[in-house]
Order: sequence, then C-alpha cells, then structure tokens
Amino acid sequence: MNITLKQIQIRLAEALRNSKLTQKELASQLGICQSNISHYISGDKMPAIDTLANICKILKVDTNYILCQD
Repeated sequence: MNITLKQIQIRLAEALRNSKLTQKELASQLGICQSNISHYISGDKMPAIDTLANICKILKVDTNYILCQD
C-alpha cells in the first residue's frame, strides 16, 4: 500500500482532535514550536520518526495507525 502524506495528515489531525489537546499544548509537551504541529497537521511536513513516536505517545494512538499500517 502506498502511504501518502495526506493520509498521515488526516490521521494526525483526527488523533489531535480526539485528544482534546490544542496544537499549542501538544507542541509544549513535545518541546517544539506550535508552527511545527501546524505543518504536520496541514500536511506541509512530515515529523521526524522520533517526533512522530512522541506525538503518538502523547495522543495515545498507535504509530501503525498514523502510518496507515492498520
């Protein structure tokens, strides 16, 4: 299966929505700028693998789900 950045972006946005955290709160917990979260959610950038793992941990979602491996 070909995974697109758009698919990952959709799942990240959904996970963030479901978590009830704001982009600013997530960024604060990750120790990064809120603009980075905005780029990930808009699909402009893909987070580094360690950042993605930390995002998934904070949002309580499986990395395989975000990467469309479910």
